[in-house]
Amino acid sequence: MEKIVEAMPNTQNLIIEIGPGLGDLTEKLLEKRKVTAIEIDKDLCEILKDKFPNLNLICGDVLEFWKKGSLAEENYDLIANLPYYIATNIILKALKDKNAKNILVLIQKEVADKFSAKTGNRNYSSLAVLASSVAKVKKLFDIPPGAFVPAPKVTSSVILFEKFKESFNEEFAKFLKIAFSNPRKTLSKNLSATGLNLKDFELDPKLRPHQVDGLTFFRLFSALKERSKNGRKQKRKSQ
Repeated sequence: MEKIVEAMPNTQNLIIEIGPGLGDLTEKLLEKRKVTAIEIDKDLCEILKDKFPNLNLICGDVLEFWKKGSLAEENYDLIANLPYYIATNIILKALKDKNAKNILVLIQKEVADKFSAKTGNRNYSSLAVLASSVAKVKKLFDIPPGAFVPAPKVTSSVILFEKFKESFNEEFAKFLKIAFSNPRKTLSKNLSATGLNLKDFELDPKLRPHQVDGLTFFRLFSALKERSKNGRKQKRKSQ
């Protein structure tokens, strides 16, 4: 627990904790900074209210709160222990939230590897490219199943996202989904419907998506966007 708290960047930002549970981590965080906790379980909310009278507690589904905009009107650092089924969605929501500045999460190692993978690694995916376009991603350490009671069946990892941009480009995110739509096929094949020719960018047509770095993906995306823009201009002129 101490190791996780120490991993949080030293800022003056509000801390938002998602899913505080019984408040073991919350107690440590309150010693450091102002904390807002969001808990979906009503029974746990009652326990937390009694245990931490100085805690700003919000009872409800964090995904519902995100539909209204940012989780806070001020800059905040997010910390959470996320279950597998929701981890990716929560991280993407936070990366998109302009007021989220640092994101420290405990997640399944498999998910952490996908977000932190480098070019050429078998885990390298659209998630890694998108995350690195908006944040510095650091997988800090793994936690074995035996560290938890009850012990899960999988290894967990603590991963930190230090954002240097307010949000990612949603059009770029859609482009990456197309680029990685079939990782076993070549990038050229996946992008065939877009009309992009990798040879025009001095890229080997046999390259697979995991062999291409983030800057190159953004170069391809920018070229596609510019071509689309020019196409609309020509269409307006012909009308």
